[in-house]
Amino acid sequence: MINRVLIRIRVIQVLYSYYQNQDGNLKKSEAELNLSFQKSYDLYFYLLGLLIAITDAYAKRVEANKSKLLPSYEDMNPNVRLLDNKFIGQLRKNTELSEYLNKRPFDWNEQESFIKTILNRILVSEIYKDYIALENPSYEDDRDFWRKIFKKFIYANEDLDDLLEDESIFWNDDIEIIESFVLKTIKKLEEDDTNQQVLLPMFRDEEDSEFAVKLLRESLFNMKEYREMITHHAQNWESERIAFMDLVIMQAALTEIINFPSIPVNVTLNEYIDVAKVYSTEKSASFINGILDSIVNELRASKKLFK
Repeated sequence: MINRVLIRIRVIQVLYSYYQNQDGNLKKSEAELNLSFQKSYDLYFYLLGLLIAITDAYAKRVEANKSKLLPSYEDMNPNVRLLDNKFIGQLRKNTELSEYLNKRPFDWNEQESFIKTILNRILVSEIYKDYIALENPSYEDDRDFWRKIFKKFIYANEDLDDLLEDESIFWNDDIEIIESFVLKTIKKLEEDDTNQQVLLPMFRDEEDSEFAVKLLRESLFNMKEYREMITHHAQNWESERIAFMDLVIMQAALTEIINFPSIPVNVTLNEYIDVAKVYSTEKSASFINGILDSIVNELRASKKLFK
């Protein structure tokens, strides 16, 4: 689930922290990297749990309306389509989700105002009106309803972004990436009588996990060599005037170019240039592209790089 885009961002952040703190503690940096991945994985489960929390909030509202001193006909005869949603019922019983949230709980009840706002938006939406108009919705209808709701009201929701950023600094950069994987999960789940449908793993495979650790270690082990290469090719720039984040990004990029021959150079360059556009200065992307391109050409000319 944690893809290489997020891995690269996390490694760059840990490298930046490593040099800023100047403690030279590799184990501490690796622990920080692993913690950042764990927090990203936590967010995946918490967002799945949010769908259940919204449903629970509706259930409480239904019961509260019935308990009014003078309940209306609508209060006593509510639409329970949300409560009978087969996809939510399946998600609620999912063993993996339940066990994870028991071990690493996140209490959405503490975000009552946010939950209430989302629920209100859902209940007046065309998506909801179309859904309750269905005569006999299938599991696919129930699942698709939540896919649309997540995409419309939760994905890229600035209020949710602010809420999550207050909860963990590790969620500042990966909210939209993790939200995309929640959408993928909703789309892929199928109707099943068991509670064992497998959710997404932390990493797609062992290779991605190893990529993360090796990228960090090789960046640190070869720092002096890579910094010298950068300084040599930045002929028109004084090294102390180069943005520090640019140095870190180029150091990580060179690590990948040199130590991961299976990854095409153009792919690596594009990925780190995209990182620079978000995390460094306005001119960083073109500067980094020029320096790295010059280094790659020299490595190829000297037969030190064959891809």
